[in-house]
Amino acid sequence: MYFCELNTLIEHLGPMYAVFSRRRARVLKEEMQEGSPFFTVHAYVPVSESFGFADELRRWTSGAASALLVRNHWEALPEDPFFVPKTQEEIEEFGDGSSVLPNTARKLIDAVRRRKVLSVEEKVVQHGTKQRTLARKV
Repeated sequence: MYFCELNTLIEHLGPMYAVFSRRRARVLKEEMQEGSPFFTVHAYVPVSESFGFADELRRWTSGAASALLVRNHWEALPEDPFFVPKTQEEIEEFGDGSSVLPNTARKLIDAVRRRKVLSVEEKVVQHGTKQRTLARKV
């Protein structure tokens, strides 16, 4: 996790929080600097979500926000990337797993595997009714 210290004007707090929520950031505190119109926001931003963070922040706040990212600590995701519901109770709570989107941990693993050009467990046919056939009927 990166520790992020961000300085911005009050009118740019909304877009800044929008960027934070898209990047799975966790806001720790927000305080107004005395004698100035600036807010200082402290947050934790996951390292995997930090690529392009400064560019997106500048784009959404029209260049009015500046962020400082410092590596702070490691944090494990609370999700199991290989979880598949097996018991009847789990199937009732989470579904059978066919229509459920992969969790965050699984998405990160798949992204790393794609970047390293390794095999990724994906369905070849997403929807059977939308599959295109190349057969010619004579």
